[in-house]
Amino acid sequence: MHRISCQTCPMQKCALFTPHSEEQKEFLEDFKSGELSVEPGTQILLEGSSAPQIYTVLEGMGLRDKTLENGRRQVLNFVLPGDFLGLQASVMGEMMHSIEAVTEMRLCVFRREDLWTLFRTQPALAYDVTWIAAAEEHFLGETVATLGQRDGTERVAWALLKLYQRLRGLGLEKAGQVPLPFRQQDLADALGLSLVHTNKTLSRLRSDDMADWSDGKLSVPDIQALAELAVTDPEALPRRPFL
Repeated sequence: MHRISCQTCPMQKCALFTPHSEEQKEFLEDFKSGELSVEPGTQILLEGSSAPQIYTVLEGMGLRDKTLENGRRQVLNFVLPGDFLGLQASVMGEMMHSIEAVTEMRLCVFRREDLWTLFRTQPALAYDVTWIAAAEEHFLGETVATLGQRDGTERVAWALLKLYQRLRGLGLEKAGQVPLPFRQQDLADALGLSLVHTNKTLSRLRSDDMADWSDGKLSVPDIQALAELAVTDPEALPRRPFL
């Protein structure tokens, strides 16, 4: 596998991300310890582990999930390109959830112990890490509000809208569709819904020409209508940092 240089990283040109300065690219080139390719189903990080690596997703998608004591699974959110993985273990000492690859994934690998060098010598990048953590907290708050205040149909509409906007911002839209390789059960678990209810809601959204998720692809013919159903605004995504 040919290693991608930070100088030519495709995310530098992605409209969703804030590009790095030349100095930051040079630092990240040394900060990066390698790349990792994983197959679907690979556990990248395990709940309760204290892995020595942290990662940035270059390609592919996955799931963050937590296993309860009775063995049931709660999907926390969906892992997409640009996401930073493993920061929790750097702060808390161990992972409080697991991360599993759903598709083939390519990851930039960093040594967790080197994170402190970044904070000491690269304040702008350190702020970026803080921004990423704050964005995760914000999304968690949105999710809690969704689970507590939106009904089942509104939850599904909200999740599809968020995923569609994010994937389109990553430049993954082709012919009006974005890839969405997850299972309906994954979406149901993330939203606290039954699979039956989720399936019926998706069928209704398809028949109403609001959203069509089939064959691993998602199209949203009417973003405004889907946003109104989700009780939210279809606002443009802010540019975000990445490592």
